[in-house]
Amino acid sequence: MTAAERPAHLDGTPASPASDTDAVSEAAIAAVEDEFGRLFHRIRANWKRYAARVHPDLQPMGYKVLSMIVARGPVKAGELVDELHTDKSVLSRQVRQLESLGLVESHVDDRDARARLLVATPTAVESVRAVRAENQAELRARLAAWRPDEVATLAELLSRLAD
Repeated sequence: MTAAERPAHLDGTPASPASDTDAVSEAAIAAVEDEFGRLFHRIRANWKRYAARVHPDLQPMGYKVLSMIVARGPVKAGELVDELHTDKSVLSRQVRQLESLGLVESHVDDRDARARLLVATPTAVESVRAVRAENQAELRARLAAWRPDEVATLAELLSRLAD
């Protein structure tokens, strides 16, 4: 089934627009919402797979936290809370697990001795980079048939949507 053939709303109820223009817009919005749902399910499944590649006991959210620490370098927990839009207690549990698995260490911040910085261990950095390389190769293969301008447009549109 193509995106255009899917129901107007995720719950299956048809849209009831005031005009033909609204009908197209409602259907398009519903299709985008549906495709995002499918994409998010795929992303969550991938996080689970990536987490297992880093460590068999690592949870998917732990992988996301670890990958952010690797990407950003030493970071304060509060900054991760803001970026992940999550609760401090959720992040705290994930960090404890990452530390117990030997993937993250906590160090005193040289600029502010009251603060702690989270740092990925060399093993974690290596593992996350390997997973990212695999992910990028998979994405590159999926987009190989696309024209370069289509890939650039996708990146631009996703960026606009994320703002």
